[in-house]
Amino acid sequence: MTEYDAIVYDLDGTLVHLDVDWDEVAQDGATFLESKGVDADGVDLWAMLEMAAEIGERDAIEGIISEYECRGAEQSTRLPTADDLPQMVPVAVCSLNCEQACRLALEQHDIAEYVEVVIGRDTVPTEKPDPEPLLTAVQRLGVDPDRSLFIGDSERDELTAQRAGTAYRYV
Repeated sequence: MTEYDAIVYDLDGTLVHLDVDWDEVAQDGATFLESKGVDADGVDLWAMLEMAAEIGERDAIEGIISEYECRGAEQSTRLPTADDLPQMVPVAVCSLNCEQACRLALEQHDIAEYVEVVIGRDTVPTEKPDPEPLLTAVQRLGVDPDRSLFIGDSERDELTAQRAGTAYRYV
């Protein structure tokens, strides 16, 4: 992998597996929105974030999601990809999880020292598949997108890489 000047990893499903019951998170988010008069029945978390933003409550939904993610980071499982973090090129994490949960998981599994930059859902104004989070990670590492590799586990990650102009590999 040294043909790249930097490598950026997704977190959950790539380096670690966060122990989060996403159905429970969605239920708590929907309950909160319904208490504000918003029907969130059957709506996914990303749509809930948008709905909450429309009524000035994005921070509240963010808080609910982040609380679960941080607890899930503390109970996370290290995945084999974490054993192969390169030491010859700069490394970043670009995740849909909140930055605090990313940092907790990296610390929990003794891999934080190998990661120079962490970009979470709440680090920049947009989230994947918008290219801004990945481009911010690459920029903070001081390399060009076309000399960077993004490693992830989802179509969303792949689309993010395409939009950012980086190479992509599935774990």
